[in-house]
Amino acid sequence: MIKLKGLFRLLLRAEDLLLSLLLTGMILLATSQIVLRNIWDYSLSWGDPSLRLMVLWITLLGAMAATRENNHIRIDLLSRYFPKRAGYVARLVTDGFASLVCALLAWHTLRFVLFEKEDNAQFLDLLPIWPFQLIMPLGFGIIALRLLIGAITGKQGEAVR
Repeated sequence: MIKLKGLFRLLLRAEDLLLSLLLTGMILLATSQIVLRNIWDYSLSWGDPSLRLMVLWITLLGAMAATRENNHIRIDLLSRYFPKRAGYVARLVTDGFASLVCALLAWHTLRFVLFEKEDNAQFLDLLPIWPFQLIMPLGFGIIALRLLIGAITGKQGEAVR
């Protein structure tokens, strides 16, 4: 059990590190593109497609981190006014439903990535795009799992630590 907790902590640190590195890289690349365009009327041909891909990764990594810390957007207006037991049931239903939606998104984004692989779609006309898109099914799958664990245990944001 201790080794499993250590593995979870390592994965969480890797997730945070990747999020920080991507955000830093995105800021540097976007700033470089702006400076190059405004001063020298030049831009990096790979800059804009790379930034779009980075936005996808940052979005899903940020959503994973928000779900991990229980800081995600929650639409359950009434549960805070319910008694403790009814609030637990309301959170179970809303988090269970959100988990189901994210699991469906994971399934369909995986199908999309497999179609992209089959179609041999390219990133920058050099590399296949599908490995870069794997963040979609992986991210939605992790979010679904975290929501489901939180719904079952009632410990949102603590279940994966």
